[in-house]
Amino acid sequence: MPSRAGADGLGAFSYYDHVFLPESTKELVWRHGGKRYKSQLVLRVNGKKKTEAFLFEHCGPGWAPVVLRDGNVSDGKVETYEKAVAEILCPADTFFTSVFSAQGKRPLSAFKNAEIKTLLADLLGLEQVRQQGALAADVVKQLKAGLAVVRQGLARAQEDAAGTRRSLAELDGASQALLAATAERTSTAARLDAARQKLATVTAEHTGAAETEARRRALADEARRAKEEHDAAAQRLSQELPRLQQRETSLQQRIAERCQTHGRRRAQLVKDIAALTAVARLRESVERAAARRDFARRVVARCQAIVGRRQARVDVLEQAKATLVARRREVESIDREAGQIALRQADLQRRFGLTSHVPCAGMDIQGQCQLLGDAREAKALLPSADAALTGLAEKKRVAQQEIADAETAVHALPAEAQLRNQAEQMLETVEQRLRHIELLCARREEVTRAAQTIDGHTAELATLPEQAAPETEDERAERTDIAAARTRVQDELSRITVVRDEALTRIAEQVALLPPPLDAAGLNTARQEVEGATRAATAAEAAESCARQREERAKALGEQLAEIAAKEGAAIRAAKRVEDELATWSLLAKCLSNDGVIALDIDDAGPTFAALANELLLACYGPRFTLQVITQSTNGKGELREDFDIVVHDGSRDESKSLKLVSGGERVWINECLTRAIALYLSGNTGRRIGTLFSDEADGPLDPEHKRMFMAMKREVLRLGGYACEFFVSQTPELTGMADRIIDLEGMTAQGAEAVA
Repeated sequence: MPSRAGADGLGAFSYYDHVFLPESTKELVWRHGGKRYKSQLVLRVNGKKKTEAFLFEHCGPGWAPVVLRDGNVSDGKVETYEKAVAEILCPADTFFTSVFSAQGKRPLSAFKNAEIKTLLADLLGLEQVRQQGALAADVVKQLKAGLAVVRQGLARAQEDAAGTRRSLAELDGASQALLAATAERTSTAARLDAARQKLATVTAEHTGAAETEARRRALADEARRAKEEHDAAAQRLSQELPRLQQRETSLQQRIAERCQTHGRRRAQLVKDIAALTAVARLRESVERAAARRDFARRVVARCQAIVGRRQARVDVLEQAKATLVARRREVESIDREAGQIALRQADLQRRFGLTSHVPCAGMDIQGQCQLLGDAREAKALLPSADAALTGLAEKKRVAQQEIADAETAVHALPAEAQLRNQAEQMLETVEQRLRHIELLCARREEVTRAAQTIDGHTAELATLPEQAAPETEDERAERTDIAAARTRVQDELSRITVVRDEALTRIAEQVALLPPPLDAAGLNTARQEVEGATRAATAAEAAESCARQREERAKALGEQLAEIAAKEGAAIRAAKRVEDELATWSLLAKCLSNDGVIALDIDDAGPTFAALANELLLACYGPRFTLQVITQSTNGKGELREDFDIVVHDGSRDESKSLKLVSGGERVWINECLTRAIALYLSGNTGRRIGTLFSDEADGPLDPEHKRMFMAMKREVLRLGGYACEFFVSQTPELTGMADRIIDLEGMTAQGAEAVA
């Protein structure tokens, strides 16, 4: 529905804005080229929108999916459906620009340069040129990507060559260093042989003294073991002394705690005996309370009965007081009501007294006199007023009698209240005494237990002395055991010291019998010379090996540099070839683009296209407007650039301006002529024959006169293009009446409803 869309193309209108069911289907059966087709759209809304589009062709027994030229079948994909429709009819943009004219679509003057050239390229049958241009552009894109890869390889080769040259510069002089290292290794090897011969001579001289030195070392080891054994035993015994001291300290703490516990227990017994004695003294009071408890309860019950009777009397008097207040209010109300009735009675007597003064009394018109009628009415109401006053007087007398009785009773209220208060005070006193007696009775068992417990505590206190014993038998035995253990440790320390001293004396005597040791300085010096010569020889060999590795590394880097140079040359040649190909393909893509061959063909087709539009304008609207298609314009530098514009020449005003600048109504019919000119060009020059045109309220902005001219233009298009018919929608009755046939949807609906009824 292009008339509902705000832009061109299928994406400008969405069916999802107008469906509500989880799955909706839209079908359209249409005919083209002698064949019947059916378009079926399936719209699904299940949390995620999904559209399926099918195109079927009627063949034989039923409908079959359309098969495209490339062998693909309409399988429900929207892309396949659009491609199939474009092969059968034309691209959607071309169809909605030329064949289907709608009020809401964009005019040609609003198309951009690229859009209008794409449309005209399709009209001119240049789609294959555009495809070849797209292929050439794709080749250019791939060549650019390949050129970037080749240049990256060239850059890497250049970086590798520079790094290799720097490494060769660092290895300069490796051959001379190898010769020097070889000479140094030979010299150090000779010095090592001389040092080894000297060490052998000195070692032979010291071989005879080896046994003596071994005996000397054995005696030294024995002396060391004797010291170590003494130190270990002494350390073990020294650790025993702190443990004995800890035992003695623990014993002292236990003795102190025992004495403190004895004192605390004796003090607690004295305190408990005093408290229990105080409780036991309550025995006589408790016995008296138990004997008087029943009597006290009876006294409390009697006092409660007295208070209840006094309170009932007071309640009666309080009720009489309330009655007194109510009756006094009733008397006041009766007085007010009697006053009102008395006033009414006086008024009735006054009105009745006017009977003798009425001048029409005894005359024929007395029945019509309102004053006489009012007097007679007052006479009839006087007895009821007298009866009301009598009743109120009786009610007042009864109320006053009740007031007198209530006042007599109320006078006795203070005395009764005083008696009730005295009874309540007496009740509170006897209840307090009863609570005291109950508390004493509740302590009977406590007093009994106190008397029984005092004897036990007194007996325990008698067994405890005033002061605790300084030591018990067990504590004394433990202290004796600790002292004996300390004595044993001291004796053992003295014994192991004597054993150590005797062993050291014996070993010293044996060492004194051995011959004196030889001087080991010569042997050590010879050994040091051998070690130094060995280290020098090892260092010389390592230096020679390092120099040899540097020389080999320099040779390898030279060979590597040659290989890198070869790769660098190959990369330069490859980059040159790719750049040459890129220039060629870029030129080809430019030539096959909208600004190349397509632009030239559009320039050639521009006059034909303008002639068709001018022919429609001349046939329908007269010679006022002529159109010119401009495909190139001049920029600020005076250079030509690709452009597209439609210039309108107005013969009445003798002026020329762009289609974008003409008025709204003029732009409508000019744009409609351009649209139909595209349709005529499409039908006559491209071989695409579409037998039916469509328009949807395209005449909206036109006045009635131009709308009739608009219909004449439609018939001219049908004649020039050889179209079978045009379906158009219009809200203008005059245009509807000019149609060859009318499709009345409302009438069809009404007829269908009548048929159903």
